[in-house]
Amino acid sequence: MKPLSTLLATAAFVLNVTSSVVAQETRIATFAGGCFWCIESDFDKVPGVLKTISGYTGGRTLNPTYQQVARGNTGHREALQITYDPKKVTYAQLLDVFWHSVDPVDMGGQFCDRGVPYQTAVFVHNDEQQKLAAASKEAAMKELGQKIFTPIEKAARFYPAEGYHQDYYKKSPTRYRFYRWNCGRNQRVNELWGDNAYRGIPAKD
Repeated sequence: MKPLSTLLATAAFVLNVTSSVVAQETRIATFAGGCFWCIESDFDKVPGVLKTISGYTGGRTLNPTYQQVARGNTGHREALQITYDPKKVTYAQLLDVFWHSVDPVDMGGQFCDRGVPYQTAVFVHNDEQQKLAAASKEAAMKELGQKIFTPIEKAARFYPAEGYHQDYYKKSPTRYRFYRWNCGRNQRVNELWGDNAYRGIPAKD
């Protein structure tokens, strides 16, 4: 019979290997699509998305607060970091969801929210994402017949937003729905994309 210490060491090794495999089976995508409350709500509905975090990225200020970002002088955008299972949803599919849930022809912000913090962007984490993002942007432009202003940028440090912003659509559903409707998000996305609005999202807000 093996000593208890050997059994414990074996169990720890198996646990570490299992954790490593699980980590390897997930991927990260990062998008800026205006208000992060809204894109979090949209992407949480996509099958294969495991986790979403609202936050700030792309700017120069370290450890920014919401108030700093909202003033528009940090260079950061409100963004969403998505952890997903590539066996259930591909990066290309997530890109397709992204384009069809925002207004990428608006270079000044999104809907009622104006300025750099609310401008759209695709933040890529590797060369493969860069190629897929460029191809999907080209396809979206052809579909719309309009120039898309959404830049494709290399992913920089991502700063999670304050706790009260996370899952806001769940914590304050009435306020969230009022904001989303009053800001004109759904109305503009439907106008722009028609029958393809919110493509890939099983049930939109």
